[in-house]
Amino acid sequence: MIRLPRIALALLFAASTALPALAQVTPGVLKVSAIPDENPTELQRKFKPLGAYLEKKTGLKVEFTPVTDYAASVEGLINKKLDMVWFGGFTFVQANVRSKGQVVPLVQRAEDEKFQSVFVTTRADIKKLEDLKGKTLSFGSESSTSGHLMPRSFLLAAHVDPETDLKRVAFSGAHDATVAAVAGGKVDAGALNISVWNKLIEEKKVDPAVVHVFYTTPGYYDYNWSVRADMPAALKQKITDAFLSLTPATPEGKEILDLQRASKFIPTKASNYTAIEAAARNAKLLK
Repeated sequence: MIRLPRIALALLFAASTALPALAQVTPGVLKVSAIPDENPTELQRKFKPLGAYLEKKTGLKVEFTPVTDYAASVEGLINKKLDMVWFGGFTFVQANVRSKGQVVPLVQRAEDEKFQSVFVTTRADIKKLEDLKGKTLSFGSESSTSGHLMPRSFLLAAHVDPETDLKRVAFSGAHDATVAAVAGGKVDAGALNISVWNKLIEEKKVDPAVVHVFYTTPGYYDYNWSVRADMPAALKQKITDAFLSLTPATPEGKEILDLQRASKFIPTKASNYTAIEAAARNAKLLK
């Protein structure tokens, strides 16, 4: 039996305990994730062509790692387990506040400059936000911008307090799940992002004669692709340029943009999300 000196044993122990931390930063790999605002299979399907495109443009292996909830996407980026995340406006604000400004939004879809939420119902007696008083309502995830924060802020602006004026508030966890809850009669109404609603209509996964929109919000800034501030500047630029170069004029670009439900990507900045942060603080949702 070989006996190792105590110092050697100590070094081996230190190395073994450091492995998980070292595994968080893998050379040559770009670890990507997205808030789970749709089911994991759909998120993987939407990202696959984009991942292959980013591999070509950056020279890195791109790995997509689904997360269990919105909070996990925030913690993953802050704790360096992820390099880039598709955030909603609210999750970006949460990550930026939690990291003390160490999260950088690179690009957003052109559509995200004036994003919207919709309120849907099956009931004929619900025609405006005020009609929700005494009714049941489902939001998406608690950390969702378009499925909770902004719908809540517009309810409050209409003098409808979800905590006191509604019979019951539920959280479905995802936009498509909200529509399913409304269609199935589990709640009287639901709030979700307009992009997912339009996709469900186009794919005939919901009957607009049964579930219909009764209120569409004004526009606000929403989704973006964000990275950590400590990412090398050259890599940030490569990623940004890759997104900005996408065009529907090429088969590859069209496929990626269609899956991302984008006409094109444009640059964005942290200051675009100050209104989201203000709404979150006003609704007492930002900790």
